[in-house]
Amino acid sequence: MQQLLQQMESIVIGQQRNLRLLLTAFLSGGHVLLEGVPGIGKTKIVRTLAELTDGEFRRVQFTPDMMPSDITGNVIFNNKENAFQMVKGPVFTNLLLADEINRTPPKTQASLLEAMEEGQVTVQGETYRLPDPFFVVATQNPVEYEGTYPLPEAQLDRFLFKLTVAYPSPEAELDILKGHVPSYASTQQNHAGAAFSLDRLKELRSSLQDVVIEDALIAYIATLIRSTREDKRLLLGASPRAGIALMMASRAWALLDGRSFVTPDDIKTVAVPALRHRLLLTPQVELEGETSDHFIQETLATVPVPR
Repeated sequence: MQQLLQQMESIVIGQQRNLRLLLTAFLSGGHVLLEGVPGIGKTKIVRTLAELTDGEFRRVQFTPDMMPSDITGNVIFNNKENAFQMVKGPVFTNLLLADEINRTPPKTQASLLEAMEEGQVTVQGETYRLPDPFFVVATQNPVEYEGTYPLPEAQLDRFLFKLTVAYPSPEAELDILKGHVPSYASTQQNHAGAAFSLDRLKELRSSLQDVVIEDALIAYIATLIRSTREDKRLLLGASPRAGIALMMASRAWALLDGRSFVTPDDIKTVAVPALRHRLLLTPQVELEGETSDHFIQETLATVPVPR
């Protein structure tokens, strides 16, 4: 995983933290939502991961006229065989890039709910298992942009992380520009190395159960989650699924760091991307300029850390 991370960092410039969080979700079995303005490399991040792993990759470009069957597939009548036949959609893959997911209406967005939560889809009463592993990375433009359909809370809760892809630093942007000049690009290429095996990923996922998280840290996570439900500034707090996500993400972060135990810093590191999309602020608080990120940071500062 460390080698995979280094290879990705050599290709995607200026997104080190987001890349590590992406691999943390990849390791823990969660899904990721990437949000950012157009043209900052959201799609490239996912394509790079696909190129460096040996699994099957599909990309779906979401549009306003897309139907749920365009994602899951449909049952058609085969005249040659004189029988009904299931034509599987692009969701039957290991890594699915749901590009600009908020460009499609809620009915089509909801077609991914069962797939992301249970690893299966149901078409005309028949249930079909998806490949293992199954990893969804969705990209979206900020909700303020024209022609977008904000994802409902039930859909957002299926994502382990929401990662905000910001503009690169001046130094990183200079490296990006140089990468498109042939004389510089030839010296920057560093794609060597065997593709990461998804069989190895399954082994690492099973070893997550051996990462120790003490009872005091589990209680710490529970207190953080309950604090979000008790605050009057929130219309919607974090669900028990959010607590499970926070615990799994902290264990994967520790394992990616080469440790077999979780520390409070691991929980604090993954708390913002794991919770920011699960909280709904009241309109009055939003008008005052508060964000869910600020609220999570404030909660982390007020809840006592176990010693």
